[in-house]
Amino acid sequence: MTEIKISNNIYNLRNDIQQLQSELSELGDPVLNIPELITSSNLLRSNEYLLKSDQKKTQLISTFIMYSASMESLLSSVFEIQNDLKSILQEQSLLITSSSKSKSKSKSKSKSKSKSKSKSKSKSKSKSKSKSKSKSKSKSKSKK
Repeated sequence: MTEIKISNNIYNLRNDIQQLQSELSELGDPVLNIPELITSSNLLRSNEYLLKSDQKKTQLISTFIMYSASMESLLSSVFEIQNDLKSILQEQSLLITSSSKSKSKSKSKSKSKSKSKSKSKSKSKSKSKSKSKSKSKSKSKSKK
């Protein structure tokens, strides 16, 4: 919610800056002395211009200060979000690696168990087959 306020504030401040810059440019160049007027009149005209110009520049500076403060606040929020995302990614990568390790361990255990069972079964089958063959051979010899 504060991020929305900050971004709206930045947008408003940016508009204020643009408006103040255009008002300052509308003032134009400093007033030149008009030879027909007396010196005091020329000084008054110059003074009025300088007052208006100074006032606009002061407003512009204060608006820039508020704008930069808002930008700093927004930037710190972005860095906080970045750090949060980094920590989330690290946690997820740890979870992924730990789950893949446990899966690979369980797969290797089940594979090794199944291999050992199949080996033992095949050995016992082959032994029994060889015994039965040898028995049948011996029986056939004895019948002859």
